[in-house]
Amino acid sequence: MNQHASPQPASTVPEPSYAERVRTLLETESLGTLATQSVKHPGFPFASVMPFALVENAAPLFLISGMAIHTQNLLADPRASLLVMQSGSGSDPLGSPRATLVGSVRRIDNAGESLRRAYLDRHPSAQHWIAYSDFSFFQLDVAQIYFIGGFGVMGWVAASDYAAADADPLASAAAGIIEHMNRDHADSLRDIVRRLTDLEPVEATMVACDRLGFVVRVQTADGMKGRRIAFPEPVMSREAARATFVAMARESRER
Repeated sequence: MNQHASPQPASTVPEPSYAERVRTLLETESLGTLATQSVKHPGFPFASVMPFALVENAAPLFLISGMAIHTQNLLADPRASLLVMQSGSGSDPLGSPRATLVGSVRRIDNAGESLRRAYLDRHPSAQHWIAYSDFSFFQLDVAQIYFIGGFGVMGWVAASDYAAADADPLASAAAGIIEHMNRDHADSLRDIVRRLTDLEPVEATMVACDRLGFVVRVQTADGMKGRRIAFPEPVMSREAARATFVAMARESRER
């Protein structure tokens, strides 16, 4: 370990709760896989690609045709689950966040304008069939959630905790922050890793970023390692993240 480093003990590095991470995932994605109970083949699950929006309590909202097999399954048995994965996972989808929401799906009769607008905001192309009499809104009332944040990061999330959580304020900016740091500031990342972890980096790549800190994949002489590094204080915007990284890089160089 570098003699000038002040490593952050892993046990003290703050992280968003699983509930917050699930809420962030559902706020930033709009497509999932819906598994229903098959009517034609009892006892077997039937999986369908399913666009969704979020309504009150962050419940997933679907707009589906009465002719669809999954709709017929739901009308016979409302029990279902929705799998949502982080898009753009590249060659390592098993290392990316995903969540399975388990619950019961109910049809919403006489859906109001607020539901229609919530869905169209996420899926503008639905304007071409939203008025068809064959299409109806259905809502998944979430009972339980299983979250996987990557290798070794997993657990159940209570529906009430998910509904009460807020999406991470950096969610929409994280991809750009990560790309910028990896492309233009690789040297600064190595300096920060060297100062704030117990690793001596050959290379360091940022793989995740949120309001409380970021995760790096670090190539060392002993192989590939992963570490989470905390921000000095919560970061609530892209501009604040830039200022924080500049300050962290400057201090790391000086040390």
